[in-house]
Amino acid sequence: MILVLMGVTGSGKTTIGKLLAAETGWRFEDADDFHSDANRAKMHAGIPLTDEDREPWLATLHQLLLGWYEAGISGILGCSALKQSYRDALTPQIPPLNIRFILLDVSRQVLEERLKARKNHYMNPDLLQSQLDTLEVTPDLMRVCAEGPPRKIVEEILDKILTVEGKTTV
Repeated sequence: MILVLMGVTGSGKTTIGKLLAAETGWRFEDADDFHSDANRAKMHAGIPLTDEDREPWLATLHQLLLGWYEAGISGILGCSALKQSYRDALTPQIPPLNIRFILLDVSRQVLEERLKARKNHYMNPDLLQSQLDTLEVTPDLMRVCAEGPPRKIVEEILDKILTVEGKTTV
């Protein structure tokens, strides 16, 4: 099983991903670690990335996920995956039953508070609006409110996965 924890900046992808990985024993990777220096510089300067900027990044992430799938490795990727086209770029050759996109839902107010408190992150908080504008919420996404305590959010994700699967998958 592969989980992609998705959402805008400040939604908790890394925090929840690391806790979920500790709980399940699955691998965790943060998609931010795969951005080019040029992309990081643009985001730090408050310049939104274009689809063209994201193409090589998405291709690299697809190879990571495909490698997990082909090796039979369960993993968790924290990745914004804001548009359906980005999610589509991540999934070729991975059967839909083997990957789940989980949208971490957070109100704008909570996002702004989290971004103000964040230290030493290259993502400029001024990009929040552009990410909210870009986010495409589709019916196939598993949605989880990510405003509570992180451990409760992890429990909810695990409960939802078990409910969807109808069996233990962790």
